[in-house]
Amino acid sequence: MHFTVITPTHQRRELLPEAVASVRANISAPLNFSFEHLIYDSGSRDGTAAYLREAAAQPGPPLRHWHSPSRQLAGAARNALIREAAPDAWVVPLDDDDIMLQRTLYHYAAHIQAHPDRPWLVADFLRVDESGRYLPHEDYYAWQFETPTAMLQAIFRAEHFIQGNVCYSRAFVDEVGGYDGELAMAEDLDLYVRFLLARQLPVVCPHISHLHRFHARNVSIGVDAGKHNADLQVIYEKYAPQLRALGIAAPGK
Repeated sequence: MHFTVITPTHQRRELLPEAVASVRANISAPLNFSFEHLIYDSGSRDGTAAYLREAAAQPGPPLRHWHSPSRQLAGAARNALIREAAPDAWVVPLDDDDIMLQRTLYHYAAHIQAHPDRPWLVADFLRVDESGRYLPHEDYYAWQFETPTAMLQAIFRAEHFIQGNVCYSRAFVDEVGGYDGELAMAEDLDLYVRFLLARQLPVVCPHISHLHRFHARNVSIGVDAGKHNADLQVIYEKYAPQLRALGIAAPGK
C-alpha cells in the first residue's frame, strides 16, 4: 500500500515547514506501507522554492515539488499532483497551513485493509488557532449515512460538509474526472459530490486526520452561511439533472 499526500501552496513559507514535518512524522508500524509528499508551489514569492529544495534533500520519506510562475487554483494544482502519483496510490490532501497527525496514514491503511472494496474514506479533524492552540467546541466529526443519497441531501441542506479530511484511491478520482480546476472555492466538496453520485459512500474513520489552522490568511475567511449556500448552488447547478432524479432539492428549497 502506498499513500501520496498532496499539498498546493502559495505564500505560506512560514507555515509550510510544519505541514511538511507533520507528514514526515507519520509512523506505519506495525502495518507495512510507504508514503510520499507532493507539493505544488503556485506562484510563491516568499522563499518557498528554496525551502522546498532544502527540505527535499533531507533524509526521510520522499518529498517532490513543482513550481508555477503564476498562481493556480487549488483544484488545478491538486490535479497536477495527482497525475504524478502512482496509479495504485491512495491520495490524502493536506493544506499547506494544516498539520497531519502522525498516525493518520496508519489509521487510513487499517480501514482500507478492513474495507478493500471501498474507494474513499473520511475522518474527523480538530481546529487550532494560528499558534497551534486547540480551539474548544470547534471539532469536526464526520457523520455516518445509510446511502449516498442521504449524504447528498444533508450536504445540499447545508447540514454537513467535508474538507480535506479524506483519503481516496487515485483510480477513483480518475474515474470521476478529478477536481474542477476552474472552481475558485469548494472544489473539494464538488469532487466529493461526484464521489457520491458515483454511488460510493465513504468509510467513516473515527480518528483525527489533521489540525485545521484558523488564521488571518485562511482561504476560507469570510465564508459564512450565505457564501456557503452560494457555493452549494453553483455545485448543485452542475449536477442538477442527476440530483433532481434522486429527489434532492436545490439549496434553500
